Amino acid sequence: MDLAMAIEETTLALNLFLNNRFSEAKERMKPWADKSMYHALGYGTIMYMQATLTFDVADIQAAVYRLKKSLEVCQRFRRRNGVMTSLSKIVRQPNYNLYTEEEIHAELCYAECLLERALLTFIQDENLISFVKGGLKIRSCNLSYKECLQILSHKDWKSSKERVHFESGVSLGVGSFNLMISRLPSKVLRLLEFVGFSGNKEYGLSELEKGALIYPSLRSPLCSMVLLSYHTIATYVLGTADGDIELSERILETCLKDYPKGVIFLFFSGRIAEIKGDMAEAVQKFEESIESQQEWKQFHHLCYWELMWCHSYSCDWLLAIKFAEKLKHESRWSKATYAYQQAAFLLMLDNSSPEHLQRINTILL
Repeated sequence: MDLAMAIEETTLALNLFLNNRFSEAKERMKPWADKSMYHALGYGTIMYMQATLTFDVADIQAAVYRLKKSLEVCQRFRRRNGVMTSLSKIVRQPNYNLYTEEEIHAELCYAECLLERALLTFIQDENLISFVKGGLKIRSCNLSYKECLQILSHKDWKSSKERVHFESGVSLGVGSFNLMISRLPSKVLRLLEFVGFSGNKEYGLSELEKGALIYPSLRSPLCSMVLLSYHTIATYVLGTADGDIELSERILETCLKDYPKGVIFLFFSGRIAEIKGDMAEAVQKFEESIESQQEWKQFHHLCYWELMWCHSYSCDWLLAIKFAEKLKHESRWSKATYAYQQAAFLLMLDNSSPEHLQRINTILL
């Protein structure tokens, strides 16, 4: 399978995934996952998403194994540089026109797989060694993205079709890295800058916006998802509350035209309504997201969490309790948090009977 066909197949699989046809997307990638860099990336990414949603040990181990295999596939297509070539890169810029199309896309796919593998390292085993290993992988990934940016800037491209998928991928990686690193505490950021990392929020956002506008391209919807995640979730988790909701609405409108029943984009639609204070609209969108698919129940847990807060903002404590309890029984993310929320909402009820207080004590103990 040639590169153009592999990108086309992966684009089809991504469209299936974003239209809630998760198993079909996975099966489309599987046959060529050990031979094609894009199939390896697609298959590994689906396994990675499943692992981060479930937090199941077996899913995490399966994703780690798959991403190792994906990295091996990408490595086979990367440009092989000898010792002298590597040393010469220190004093002069390589001639990127000598790189084949397969070699430059392999560098990009390798960076994406390595980033996913590094992030899994952090949740696979929460000890100091895992954090060091994960940090080293992220540093290698950052260097690969910088190399891809150099290739994009200095290679003479024969056609826009050859460039478009690579450029959207570079925008996704470079933009996400700058955005992620720029949000770290200043002391940590100074330390990271000392070892070669740098992060600029405005530059990161502009790269992601540019990538989202490179349409149609394989990674355009992924750039949109990162932007939506940042503006509607991350800014509120971090406490900055500087998300651009107007931009998010424009991005979401485009995404919903392509994926009208997509569970992910319906979820973001609910988040925007919630931020704007329209709880009735938010509840409706979260319920639509839940009803849109039954295959990956973990997406339901994201909606349950938001529904819990929507009902608490409306002082509907019984429904807030219902969703906190559902999360406590079904989700692996943080049962202690769900139990605390359930107890807190129970305390808001006008009930001081011994039985009610005993129920709260039982939940908290």
